[in-house]
Amino acid sequence: MDGYRHRIMDGLLEKKLQAKGAVLIEGPKWCGKTTTAEEIAASKILLARTDVKNNFKSLLEIDTDAALSGDTPMLIDEWQTVPKLWNAVRYTVDHRRKMGQFILTGSAVPDKEAEGEREHSGTGRFAWLTMRPMTLFESGESNGKVSFGNLFTAPEKILEKNDLKLQDIAFLICRGGWPMAVGLPEEAALEQAFDYYDAVTKEDITKVDGVKRASERVQRLMRAYARHQGTQVSIATLKEDLKNNDTATLDDDTISSYLEALRKIFVVEDMQA
Repeated sequence: MDGYRHRIMDGLLEKKLQAKGAVLIEGPKWCGKTTTAEEIAASKILLARTDVKNNFKSLLEIDTDAALSGDTPMLIDEWQTVPKLWNAVRYTVDHRRKMGQFILTGSAVPDKEAEGEREHSGTGRFAWLTMRPMTLFESGESNGKVSFGNLFTAPEKILEKNDLKLQDIAFLICRGGWPMAVGLPEEAALEQAFDYYDAVTKEDITKVDGVKRASERVQRLMRAYARHQGTQVSIATLKEDLKNNDTATLDDDTISSYLEALRKIFVVEDMQA
């Protein structure tokens, strides 16, 4: 693809495809999963299109082999919208006995109903990768002269210069690593984050499991969550924050359910200790 910015995920994906029949790439919308997978895929099925999804579901019911007969590795984007795909891919991988057959990408964790359709966990057939928005090195704003890997092989070489000023770094933090924002004029680039926030709180939060949620409540919770970024925050603390900073609050169960929905679409990610 012309203008493709290489990602760290490129090498990781190639390595996983050599070791497993199918690779599942998960992560938030707009972070570049499909674009990266398209760079290596020999065929693709983009299920975000309703007509493609409906036709594919019908064919999968009639003839699994025909539905999955494309050149390999075959990319199936937004796979979780067709839950029966999991078992179909697993059986196909077992039957073919070859590595690197499928790349599945998804921006949401399947709901409980979809999980119930799985007959197998995928152990031994699937490999998992989590993709996130661009690092500063991937977007070209960091020169990459200090490498984590090199810190172990040449620990004395840890001093390098970056020409970014404090104001530049502040802008990049606010802009984020969304691929479509990289290279845009500053004002337009910042709009991408606002648009993402609107899409999450008005559409995605409901689509993830079909539960209707008030967008203004989700927005209030996300603001409270952001105020405690980088800390170990409890539900009680978030509830108190909402009480102090907004006109209305949420009860414990509502906060928990909203956070779980945000985790499923990779908007909230808990950091390990």
